[in-house]
Amino acid sequence: MSEKGKIVMGALAPHPPHLVYAENPPQNEPVSEGGWEELRWGYERLRESMSDKEFDVIVIHTPHWQTFIGTHFLGVENFKSKSVDPVFPNLFRYDYDLNVDVELSREIHNIAEKEGLHVKMMENPDFRIDYGTITSCHLTRPEWDKPIVVISSNRASSYFSHEIMQANMLKLGKATREAIEKSGKRALLLSSNSLSHRHFTVEPELPEDMSKEHVTNHNQYIWDMKIINLMLKGKNRELIDIMPDFTEQTMAETDAGSLTWLISALDFPKYEAKIHAYGSVIGTGNAIIEWDSERGEK
Repeated sequence: MSEKGKIVMGALAPHPPHLVYAENPPQNEPVSEGGWEELRWGYERLRESMSDKEFDVIVIHTPHWQTFIGTHFLGVENFKSKSVDPVFPNLFRYDYDLNVDVELSREIHNIAEKEGLHVKMMENPDFRIDYGTITSCHLTRPEWDKPIVVISSNRASSYFSHEIMQANMLKLGKATREAIEKSGKRALLLSSNSLSHRHFTVEPELPEDMSKEHVTNHNQYIWDMKIINLMLKGKNRELIDIMPDFTEQTMAETDAGSLTWLISALDFPKYEAKIHAYGSVIGTGNAIIEWDSERGEK
């Protein structure tokens, strides 16, 4: 393609499997009475906001494909199997059938490698896709009619520090943007993570009993609101500056690097983000937020 590709939208798209469970899609076995409506309605608002967007591929960075030696990319054109959440097998047993844009995956891989990152193409056809990828993609695009690119979470924050992880993700975000521009494709980017992530250790008898659902503690909520307000004000460099402290203080799922990758890929947007929902799932803080690059450029 001769035309320059672009990122048409980026979104913070958290992946609690409870949200899929509550909607009772045909792919998921367990049956629910509902629950977590504010977040599910938030995803509805995100889908409505995306409805006039033309894009070719979804690129997602997921905390639940954890790789300890480098960043990995799916390198097989199709995956079909069952995903069972290891923590909530009673809620999420999902039959998936998805297609991968291997060409774009490899291009991001190649550019990231030139940037000095340790990377690898994952070419095992029997690989089982993580539930974070499936949940975020399902809630964002339940039709599953677009190919995806899936990027693993290199757990540099686990064996080095949050600062080193963040430095790597800034490079990876830049590589992702450059690869998309080179490809000529229009891409939707998803950061598949919650914010504060101190969660309950005991599940209620009825998981969808909303009388049991609330953020773990007030400090978590205050931190989440600080992070969200920076996004809403377009202060994303300040957001990146305080990300290590936020991650440490709230055990945030930003330790996976997904949000840092997204902000970098969007080139630190100075325009306001749009929030569709904030809510709690098993005590964790979850926000559904979009960055519309086409609107922001106007």
